[in-house]
Amino acid sequence: MPDIKEKLVLVPAQPGCYLMKNKHGTIIYVGKAKLLRNRVRSYFSGSHDKKTQRLVSEITDFEYIVTSSNIEALLLEQNLIKKHEPRYNVLLKDDKSYPYLKITKEEHPRLITTRKVKKDGGKYFGPYPNVHAANETKKLLDRLYPLRKCRTMPDRVCLYYHIGQCLAPCEFEVTEEKNQELVQEITRFLNGGHKEIKADLTKKMLEASEELKFERAKEYRDQVQHIESVMEKQKMTVTDLVDRDVFGYAYDKGWMCVQVFFVRQGKLIERDVSLFPIYQDAADDFYTFLGQFYLNDQHQKPKEIFIPNTVDENLISQFLSVKTLQPKRGQKKALVELASENAEIALKEKFDLIERDEQKTVVAVERLGEALNIDIPHRIEAFDNSNLQGVDPVSAMVSFIDGKPDKKNYRKYKVKSVQGPDDYESMREVVRRRYLRLLKEGQALPDLIVIDGGKGQISAAQEIIQDELGLSIPVCGLAKDEKHRTSQLLFGDPPEIVQLKRTSQEFYLLQRIQDEVHRFAISFHRNIRKQSMFSSVLDDVEGIGEKRKRSLLKHFGSLKRLKESSFDEIRAAGIPEKAARDLMNKINEEKDETGE
Repeated sequence: MPDIKEKLVLVPAQPGCYLMKNKHGTIIYVGKAKLLRNRVRSYFSGSHDKKTQRLVSEITDFEYIVTSSNIEALLLEQNLIKKHEPRYNVLLKDDKSYPYLKITKEEHPRLITTRKVKKDGGKYFGPYPNVHAANETKKLLDRLYPLRKCRTMPDRVCLYYHIGQCLAPCEFEVTEEKNQELVQEITRFLNGGHKEIKADLTKKMLEASEELKFERAKEYRDQVQHIESVMEKQKMTVTDLVDRDVFGYAYDKGWMCVQVFFVRQGKLIERDVSLFPIYQDAADDFYTFLGQFYLNDQHQKPKEIFIPNTVDENLISQFLSVKTLQPKRGQKKALVELASENAEIALKEKFDLIERDEQKTVVAVERLGEALNIDIPHRIEAFDNSNLQGVDPVSAMVSFIDGKPDKKNYRKYKVKSVQGPDDYESMREVVRRRYLRLLKEGQALPDLIVIDGGKGQISAAQEIIQDELGLSIPVCGLAKDEKHRTSQLLFGDPPEIVQLKRTSQEFYLLQRIQDEVHRFAISFHRNIRKQSMFSSVLDDVEGIGEKRKRSLLKHFGSLKRLKESSFDEIRAAGIPEKAARDLMNKINEEKDETGE
């Protein structure tokens, strides 16, 4: 790395961000540091764990951006991660979103459940342990406070008005003062005031009973019972009612686990567990995690957060603009310690699973590179063709990164230039289309191309990749046995068999890739055939073009269902009367011809 060594001398001893690039010029990691010079140099000196060695082995260049402070570097890092989505960074893009209760900011507010927190002027409460807990709380509040229920204002009162759960602003005047009174009561309830409200209702129940208003007393009693059943006591509570998130973390062997306890109304209602690899100081990766956790609008910021005493309290407070505390004693300190202890336990439990997963993915990719005598193929793209006796030929491409499917980069191709069952020409066309596009758009190229087929298909792909496009991407092929199972790995020019143990992880990886690309191609071809068969019946019907064909396919789902439909059902699908009648005549003609 002579160029990198020369660049390392020039890196300044100032705070900032650094961007690591691979041989394709793709940014694969973004980091930040108080002293750029020390941090960037550390990657290219000393010993590292295996995971960091993989990152360093891919780095062929780097850039850096100097900032005026550490907090500025933190903020810049978040923007760079969001922009470039480097695959070695922590990208919190899972489906962990919790339900909230929301009072909308409208002329006549509504109480709804939602998983998205937006800056829209609404009031949000939560998160709740699950959607059932949120819905039960909402049902309770609907019984107590009759806010508007309908999403759009109806023309007349609905059932909610008749059962006393809506004031019906659609028909009756409801003043702003009355709406605000209800909103304030709900807010008080959700901010921990349900005990006072329960006491008020109990008092009203007794008064109604004394006045012999037993029906009214029963309504109050039912409301009290609902509060007791829904707002049940949790095992772990704190004396105040401040909404807060409690963070604890543990790290070992280049991995970090962060546990977050959500404390709402003094109760621990839920926890979030995240486990990910780290490539810099543990504290710095914890800051990065916090940025991803809050700044991408995945989680609503609470009133305050608790953190361990191993990180910078003031830095986090400035970074997140949230009151940040490091409890020194008592129950609050115990909560932080409990979060950290849970993180340690989770980390230990996960190491076995991580090692097994790495054997199946990253290690398998490394060994495949060794078997083919090429650089580690971090990105693998695989192609497969599909047709039925040459009809509707299609092709599909799947992408794997470090042994795992990269589904956002899967692609489908309708073969355009080939007539009849010509597998080689089909392969030439789709390979040409794929890599001409990547070159034109300046996108990252794969490290290895896998062809589902034998020597002929491999040679067809090599002809395009090497001879026509002048690229040096290695191409291998996967031949199948008589039972249609992955049998042999072919590589080279001319292609020759590469011996792999059938019980090896690299062989299993190739099987997964071949099965996935075949599945993807077959499912695409079935959809094309389904549409083609459906369209053929409609081709000669005047008044039914491509748009109405798609509409009919969506409405009926299959040709069989369309043929079984009546004139009225076809009209109900949005087809004009004349076109519907012509279509019915065409269907009946086909039935007469086929004897159906």
